[in-house]
Amino acid sequence: RCADKWAVRVGPTLRILVYTANFAPEPTGIGKYSGEMSAWLARAGHQVRVVAAPPYYPHWQVAPEHRGKIYSREQRDGVDVWRAPLWVPRQLSGQSRSLHLLSFALSSLPVVLWQAVWRPDVVVTVAPYIACAPAGWLTARLCGAKAWLHVQDFEVDVGLRLGMVDDGIFHRVLSAFERWLMRRFDRVSSISQRMLGRAEQKGVSRARLVYFPNWVDANAIRPLGSASRYRKDLGLPDEAVVALFSGTLGAKQGLQVIAEVARRLVHVVRLVFVICGDGVLKPQLLEMCRGLPNVHFLPLQPVEELGELLGMADIHLLTQSPAAQDLVMPSKLAGMLASGRPVVGTCNRDTEIAAVVGEFGLVTPPNDAAALAAAIEELASQPERRARMGAGARRYAQAHLAIDAVLGRFNTALVGIAGP
Repeated sequence: RCADKWAVRVGPTLRILVYTANFAPEPTGIGKYSGEMSAWLARAGHQVRVVAAPPYYPHWQVAPEHRGKIYSREQRDGVDVWRAPLWVPRQLSGQSRSLHLLSFALSSLPVVLWQAVWRPDVVVTVAPYIACAPAGWLTARLCGAKAWLHVQDFEVDVGLRLGMVDDGIFHRVLSAFERWLMRRFDRVSSISQRMLGRAEQKGVSRARLVYFPNWVDANAIRPLGSASRYRKDLGLPDEAVVALFSGTLGAKQGLQVIAEVARRLVHVVRLVFVICGDGVLKPQLLEMCRGLPNVHFLPLQPVEELGELLGMADIHLLTQSPAAQDLVMPSKLAGMLASGRPVVGTCNRDTEIAAVVGEFGLVTPPNDAAALAAAIEELASQPERRARMGAGARRYAQAHLAIDAVLGRFNTALVGIAGP
């Protein structure tokens, strides 16, 4: 097993149940990380089961091979996966998104409770935590397992700031329930120190908090030794400087500013913007960029091509909505750093995103097209500075975000909480 793709740390064998709506083969976001985590734990010698929805993200359509199935079971990378259905809305809104998450919580309830018969040692609830956490916690308590809650983003807070949830009685009740529920878990982990601080503010004791950042396969994503084939596919000249955004095209990303920046910098002949991904904002972005010769769009690319895609960039763009910047830590940042390229981020300087990006790139205020344009134009004209920043980013990713290091620490924490 240790000769597999990633070397893993083998310890005591545990039965681990992972409960999440998003799971592999989703190519990005929580589904990708849940899949890699579960496969890694299985290779470490643990018995791993997953209760999840069929793949639907980021296209917001159930994958063709899962359509027409209600409940199903499959083996994937040594993991026993149990699938429960969910409703996927055609149009996203605060109400439709809530119903979407609730549909999975209800349909998966009997499946996840049934896993108590298997008697797992640890039940790890990933996302959506506010909808799935009650059943994950109850399953753990029914069989004497430890209950672990992993928070990728604070859904209630983000929903309020993005206008998906009204600041009324419903929000106050939901927030009170969230605080009560989070305190019931044996461990609560999250992907940034700022988010752990947020959990502590909600009443989780510091002793129960665990730092569990998103990781990167630094062997698969690394600086390229030659020009990326994507440059040739897009017909870009050798001297082009590429500013790349790659990821989900959604409300939390604050993507509209990229269109305005591209318009401001259309006179910079060598500078090219590439927007890669899919999501609810893509039609709006296409319309905003209509007629701009310096903007290219790519659909979401296969995960095995991610290294080649990120290697196309001379500058990575990490835009964030100011409403969500201190409530999330973008998972895409790890890949950007591992690719050995500098990052230009839009966030306030007192956020954790700024603390990381500021070491290996430039930080500008959210939604400030003039400042973002100036930062991109500045880096575009300084190849030696880009190279220094990119080398530092690569070293940071290898030291702090490599998959074996991150999941090795998580494995140790799981073994520690489960006990002898």
